[in-house]
Amino acid sequence: MTTALGGTLTPADGLTLTRMGYGAMQLAGPGVYGPPKDHDAAVQVLRNVVEAGITHIDTSDFYGPASTNELIREALHPYPDGLHIVTKVGARRTPDKGWPAALGADDLRLAVHENLEHLGLDVLDVVNLRVGGQNGPRRGSIAQPFEVLAELREQGLIRHLGVSNVTVEQVAEARSIAPIVCVQNFYNVAHRDDDALLDLCADEEIAFVPFFPLGGFTPLQSGELDAVAADLGATPLQVALAWLLQRSPAVLLIPGTSSPAHLAENLAAVDLHLPADAVGRLEGIAAAAVH
Repeated sequence: MTTALGGTLTPADGLTLTRMGYGAMQLAGPGVYGPPKDHDAAVQVLRNVVEAGITHIDTSDFYGPASTNELIREALHPYPDGLHIVTKVGARRTPDKGWPAALGADDLRLAVHENLEHLGLDVLDVVNLRVGGQNGPRRGSIAQPFEVLAELREQGLIRHLGVSNVTVEQVAEARSIAPIVCVQNFYNVAHRDDDALLDLCADEEIAFVPFFPLGGFTPLQSGELDAVAADLGATPLQVALAWLLQRSPAVLLIPGTSSPAHLAENLAAVDLHLPADAVGRLEGIAAAAVH
């Protein structure tokens, strides 16, 4: 990459994001529940994120719940100009660490207000509607919950909207109700079911935000990724992140960590250019995943 942090992407007026962002999920305790194991290290990671020039932090009030957003507020408030905090709603946490859906109108309004309170904001930059389940998107209409968020946007509590864990049809349905600036789905070099959706997002200037860059790899796929990384003198995660950045200019990354050292490793991925032979080997991982 020739531009710091992978360059920038501007999916909407007033929203310019560094392509390398930061995902705050891992700041919560085990099972994304409770406070962080090391409070001071978590605060330092967040401050390092801003010092590195990252302008895109992905979070949710159901991380913890609330503890991650409260930590972001403690570490960074008052927020520097140009820092955009992206949150998501549509689920809640239970004492057994469950993630049941919370897509009712009252649930969504409460979630938006709780995000505002815990982050110390008067308006949220971006709110993603999370639908689907733990195994991926579920077909069906998302109009009713998305209309609730569109109303909150009209009221001035939200600047921009996005969707998460969705199908192509659900993206189209959401866009028929209100503009969206991002789609956040499970996608990586081994799991490319959303290739067409990613290309659509690129054509329509919508940010595509893949999560779990190393999720769901088989041992053979991991072995090939490890081998490519070893040949390039990089870590497997750095290679996976670099591949995503090279896959499309619409991609925004949100790798997460609670370790300052690991954050530095992730940031180095923007300087890792994958040569054609390495890309070919990685494309083989994707081909193996569909056979």
